[in-house]
Amino acid sequence: MYIKGTTPRFFILILLFISSFILACSYPSWFPIKKGAPYKAKMKGLLDKEVVIVDREEYVKVVNPKASESPNEPKYLYLPVNEYLLKKDSFDTPVFPRKEEIGKETALSQKPVLPPAEKEVFVVSTPGVSASSLKRKVVIARFDDRTIQAEEIFGDLIAERLVKEIDRRTQRVLLVDYEMLREFLQGREIALTDLEKPTTLRFINEVFGIHAVIFGRLSGPYVFTSKNPKDQQENSSAILRIEVSLVDTFTGKTLKTLSVNNPILAARGKGAFSDEKAKMRAIDLAVADLGRALSGELEKLDWFCRIAKVEGEEIYLNAGKLTGLKIGDILEAYRPGKSGEREAIQGKVRISAFFGLDASTGRLLEGKPPEMNDILKLARREGK
Repeated sequence: MYIKGTTPRFFILILLFISSFILACSYPSWFPIKKGAPYKAKMKGLLDKEVVIVDREEYVKVVNPKASESPNEPKYLYLPVNEYLLKKDSFDTPVFPRKEEIGKETALSQKPVLPPAEKEVFVVSTPGVSASSLKRKVVIARFDDRTIQAEEIFGDLIAERLVKEIDRRTQRVLLVDYEMLREFLQGREIALTDLEKPTTLRFINEVFGIHAVIFGRLSGPYVFTSKNPKDQQENSSAILRIEVSLVDTFTGKTLKTLSVNNPILAARGKGAFSDEKAKMRAIDLAVADLGRALSGELEKLDWFCRIAKVEGEEIYLNAGKLTGLKIGDILEAYRPGKSGEREAIQGKVRISAFFGLDASTGRLLEGKPPEMNDILKLARREGK
């Protein structure tokens, strides 16, 4: 009885031992801990360093060497780990306190703590100090549909296809949802037919920071169908014309007018529903050509944002993280001129925090206090 009772337990202990040995010696490919030689060398270089993780990236806290030169410079910077390991001799890192010292240090410190955004800045390598990396906000309005078939409406379809095509071709454009804009205007009793008016365009520029609106008109698609005399199979071809106007919201002027026609020989359909196949092919070809031309024009737009509100020392901007701004970016403030031209620089503002879908707050660095609807242009990227 005794032997029968202990045998299963003996085998279970052996299995547990073997399992623990296997797990201790290997990790599956998805396991987050890697203990190879490069990892150990990396960890050795980060001993006694304060490392934080933001958006799955590791940053090392270092003392800003420029902090002593100007009171406006942040006291600390956060460098990506790999960049820090390459340049660690150029930076001093703050001593990370031991657990037993934290309580004592907290008790002795009675000085007010500045907001993190004012004293610490994350440094991420950027290709250069240029507004070209910032996204221009553009909205594609619903197209004026002039199709001859009353039961068919292609305007909405083409507008949606064009949004996807531009988004695929360029990373420098942030397409604003038209439905959101439509609801916003209707809530303020502004008719959609007034969207092309300079006053409405300037209004959406001030509120959302939209740089341009694309208005479109289309004719067709016109379909030509014939039957093969041998098998009576239908063969169809279609042609479509799309015209668009790129309108600047700041001035209300038309910057560019483009028109495209699809090659009719390339837009063919055979067999059942040949006419529908030809129409879709014509739309795809025309939208591809239009998206290519428009993407280049949109990237040429002059980038700027607006001050949406000023509340004490806080300055609210209608552009933020989605636009491509970074904490620590410095922007120059201008008072918009009556003729649409910017006047002299009023002051400089540094981005301190993000909020909402695509908005940010900043603090005045120098110059005159800005006012609502003042224009901001990128002067210097963070860490530069």
